[in-house]
Amino acid sequence: MGVKGKIVKKFLLLFIGVAVVLKACTMSENIYPNHRSILDREFRTIYSGEVTTLNYLTTATANEFSLIVNFVDPLVEYDRFGKIQPALATEWSVSEDGLVWTFKLRPGVKWVTYDGEIYGFVTAQDFVDGLKYVLTSENRSKTANIVYNMIKNAKEYYNKEITDFNQVGVKALDKYTLQYTLIKPIPYFLSTLTYTCFFPANGQFIKDVGGKFGIDNKHILYNGSYIMKTYEPHHRRILEKNPHYWDKENVYIDRISMTYNKEANVLAPEMFLRGEIDHVNIGSDIIYEWMRDEKKKNLIRPNRTNFFSYFYSFNFNPNFSEEYEPENWKIVVNNRNFRKSIFHALDRKAAMLTEEPYEPENRLLNTITPKGFVSVGGVDYTDLQPLREFTQKDSFNIELALAYKKKAMKELRGKATFPVKVLMPYNAASKQWANRAQVIKYQLERILGKDYIEVIIEANPPTGFLEKVRNSGKYGLMELNWGADFADPETYTHPFRRDSTFSWIHLAEGNGKEDGLTIYENLLQKAMEEVEDINKRYLLFAEAESYLIEEAFVIPYSVGGGGYSASRINPFEISYSPFGATSGRFKGLRLLKRPMNIEEYKKELYKWQMERKGQFEGGRE
Repeated sequence: MGVKGKIVKKFLLLFIGVAVVLKACTMSENIYPNHRSILDREFRTIYSGEVTTLNYLTTATANEFSLIVNFVDPLVEYDRFGKIQPALATEWSVSEDGLVWTFKLRPGVKWVTYDGEIYGFVTAQDFVDGLKYVLTSENRSKTANIVYNMIKNAKEYYNKEITDFNQVGVKALDKYTLQYTLIKPIPYFLSTLTYTCFFPANGQFIKDVGGKFGIDNKHILYNGSYIMKTYEPHHRRILEKNPHYWDKENVYIDRISMTYNKEANVLAPEMFLRGEIDHVNIGSDIIYEWMRDEKKKNLIRPNRTNFFSYFYSFNFNPNFSEEYEPENWKIVVNNRNFRKSIFHALDRKAAMLTEEPYEPENRLLNTITPKGFVSVGGVDYTDLQPLREFTQKDSFNIELALAYKKKAMKELRGKATFPVKVLMPYNAASKQWANRAQVIKYQLERILGKDYIEVIIEANPPTGFLEKVRNSGKYGLMELNWGADFADPETYTHPFRRDSTFSWIHLAEGNGKEDGLTIYENLLQKAMEEVEDINKRYLLFAEAESYLIEEAFVIPYSVGGGGYSASRINPFEISYSPFGATSGRFKGLRLLKRPMNIEEYKKELYKWQMERKGQFEGGRE
């Protein structure tokens, strides 16, 4: 699922043991030895971040999702093009009023234990039991809110306003028929079913193990493609293909070996070159060295981007110390021309060079919602008017920036003090972010002049960064991000709502008020209320998003992911899902005989894009 409140995914590699990596980088012979004949169906990797639970009904961390989705299957899954496919459900239907969803389950799917013994069969009641566990507040599920914001009476049961679970909108009509009743029509409901809170759980097994459910590999059941045979925290994990899996013909890797090493990020490049592991991310600290070596360069490919949206946001609720002049900031940030001057002065390509030194344009994003996220009638959402006005041009424009500066200084004369102090904090754990802050400071001050602004960059410790900095309003301008929670443009509006913990756009002056709502809130409400005509719904969301960009409340920046890796995994076989948890599955993946290089990646990307376009032609979602 989109992990709310995250700022930047941490790609900073540890610098302990640099000598070891440098030694690997100077190797010229026998790079990536080809001695995998007996291991061609085993994938080997090392990791440094240990999981804390396998209780998929309570966790909300991406690290734990990436394991669990290999153990338990959902009702539906996404194929490599991003199309919903049957999984444990073979078919489904929705009532005319959009409130009742009925699923027919696949008969004969087996629950098995960690040692491969058959425990029972997956039935509709397992989905009811799983949801009851999630909605029992004592279990403290971190994804319960996803459920109780959609399912009838779920919130009431969670808050103990009702005690009879039969009143909650989930029913097992018979052994293989499952039914959900929603609070209101939700066009994107199907896309939420890949969250682990909607996964099945055998009620009798939960009763048998009690509070130990999910504490280790022995205290969960498996109906997915893999079983965790070995789970030794801070040592190793071994996943083996589930011999009883209903779709085992599409599972090509027999064994996945994961070895723990707290210095994994440092040691992995050398281990990959020796042929000891099958995947490694190549960090920005060694990418130049690898690119200059023809043999190593032939092992590298780009990583695919994801659907995390990164943007720069202005803070309308400054809560930073007096030395940074919060009252002066409050005056200038409410001036549209001041915001527009920074909007057009921010050279996003220069900023992206700190993270993507070779093809920075591929990461840049001109809208808040990423391109390729959803489409309607064969048209990408970001190509709908009026968003198309932004997708067609770069926001960086020195002439416009200076014109808006001139207007702002004229309007703010006698009201504000210049140069304006622009507090721009960053997370010190990210070297790329630190470098990017320096670049942005330099280029904004160079273009707009130090008579106009003084950009103050401030390093903050990673521990508690979100709460202490972002959520506390201790910034003027800052890089923020958001990930999708479901297949609808509404998901990217959450950071800008009144109940958001970090943008406070509703406090902006000049944002209008009608019936107590701002212009943006009124646009948003109209879009959310349209649940029947999807084309109209998307157009209304595009209008609301365009307003945020046009008024420079937000400066779109980039998509997440990217970077480079050396890997025996073909990235175009991975389940393509911008939301939910299923993108971490190994199902459907084959091991390449040798790593894909950059040219091969580009060819495969083009081929995938053309095939995907064909899949969705004519508006087939």
